[in-house]
Amino acid sequence: MCGILAILGSSESPQQLRKKALSLSSRIRHRGPDWNGVFSSGDSILTHERLAIVDLESGAQPLLNEDETIALTVNGEIYNHKALRELYLSSGKHTFKTHSDCEPILHAYEEEGDNFVDSLSGDFAFVLYDTKTKSYLAARDPIGVVPLYIGWGKDGSTWFASEMKALKDDCVRFQSFPPGHYYSSKTKEFIRYYNPKWFDEHVPEFQTEAQALALIKESFEKAVVSRMMCDVPYGVLLSGGLDSSLVASIASRHAEKRTEDNEQSPAWWPRLHSFCIGLKDAPDLAAARDVAKYLGTAHHEFNFTVQEGIDALPDVIRHLETYDVTTIRASTPMYFLSRKIKAMGVKMVLSGEGSDEVFGGYLYFHNAPSKEEFHKECCRRIKALHNFDCLRANKSTMAWGVEARVPFLDKHFLETAMAIDPVHKLCTDPEGKKRMEKYILRKAFATTGAEKPYLPDSVLWRQKEQFSDGVGYSWIDGLRDHAESEVSDEEFAKCDIYFPDDTPATKEAFFYRRIFEQIFPGQQCRETVAHWVPTWGASSDPSGRAQKVHLQTTL
Repeated sequence: MCGILAILGSSESPQQLRKKALSLSSRIRHRGPDWNGVFSSGDSILTHERLAIVDLESGAQPLLNEDETIALTVNGEIYNHKALRELYLSSGKHTFKTHSDCEPILHAYEEEGDNFVDSLSGDFAFVLYDTKTKSYLAARDPIGVVPLYIGWGKDGSTWFASEMKALKDDCVRFQSFPPGHYYSSKTKEFIRYYNPKWFDEHVPEFQTEAQALALIKESFEKAVVSRMMCDVPYGVLLSGGLDSSLVASIASRHAEKRTEDNEQSPAWWPRLHSFCIGLKDAPDLAAARDVAKYLGTAHHEFNFTVQEGIDALPDVIRHLETYDVTTIRASTPMYFLSRKIKAMGVKMVLSGEGSDEVFGGYLYFHNAPSKEEFHKECCRRIKALHNFDCLRANKSTMAWGVEARVPFLDKHFLETAMAIDPVHKLCTDPEGKKRMEKYILRKAFATTGAEKPYLPDSVLWRQKEQFSDGVGYSWIDGLRDHAESEVSDEEFAKCDIYFPDDTPATKEAFFYRRIFEQIFPGQQCRETVAHWVPTWGASSDPSGRAQKVHLQTTL
């Protein structure tokens, strides 16, 4: 991951444009502390703040094609870059200047024009500028794992940036760039390139449980292994829950097998390091400790206090660019953990985001009225991930220059998992008996016979804890108590006067909104924010505790 900024078609002089671009790019330098680069051509400029993960020596950006007429700035990783590289080398028409996983994008554009984006497998946001035609192309990955914003200047210029803070003062209008789309100067409209069957909420046809189990297991292992592509120290975020533990288990199995590219020697970082954070005696800490011991990872456990979390809220909101209650609750511990991880010299971590959306893992899914509605809710949740878990995972880690990779959102795995008959995902079996959420995922990694289990049953069948609960129940209680002391009854009674649009429903929401408005004032900033609310919940509060679903059995 990195930070990108592009200003295209500006009326300012090249010298003034460069000064402005460098100043604005510095606002997102936390995303790429390793190096920065600039490409300018007349009325357009691209900048790049680099976090070096792949090709440390020659992968600086913006990248250029052979005759340096096309420039590219990318935030993200292309996991099928080797196959693309071989494809364009075999044509005999292209040469490569670097080993960067992003360079094939240049040659894909030369070959295909704007219609190549769906051939990319990865998490990315990029802007490409063609000096010969004075045209540009911008795109964002299918789910929105990587953030991107688009804005329009008073002079008719078009702007792109990894974070809103680089656009908010200069654009008359701006918005989040829709995932799974590209935007070209040739059409000046968003074109959806990502069109899987599940996207239109089509309910998959019946298949046997055995077929579903095999497909899930094989596809997810491939997704995890593909995301181990890096040339730097890496690790896993390990909460001790099902999702992060499965990622850690698969990664640990493959870590010792890794070799450096083109060599037989072991990789630089063969032993897997795992990281967890929580209040003292938090549920996640004990669970993560047990998983780490079972997997044999080099485990690192950190604590924070409620007061430290409260002190960090303005910084967290500044980085997140949201006032959504759920996102802030869960992001603050992740923000602290990322700082600790970076201090240890680690630059990339694997994480378990996306599983609950794909498999209906939130506790409110126990209340789904039918398999059809269950599947449609999964589709809706996945399509909204860029506003919530993807935003949290990316911005809270990149605040400290740490890249989080999310294998559950691999596009090939998504197409496999979302083609599973939702009857296998339901929280009731065919006889109507209650069963654990994400049953089919748990069952896919349950082993028999001589094979070493991926995880012990106590972890494989552990019930869902939302991250903001798992780091310590007193965390949410402490936030509510603090908001109660900071927002008077008189102020809250005038809530609709202070905030007539998207009026906060609680003092906690009021408190976050007030901080956000101080940092990001104005309607345009406010309209980039969305809210996470359970669909069939027992309570409007997103905390897992509030859903009142607890199974006594583990199977």
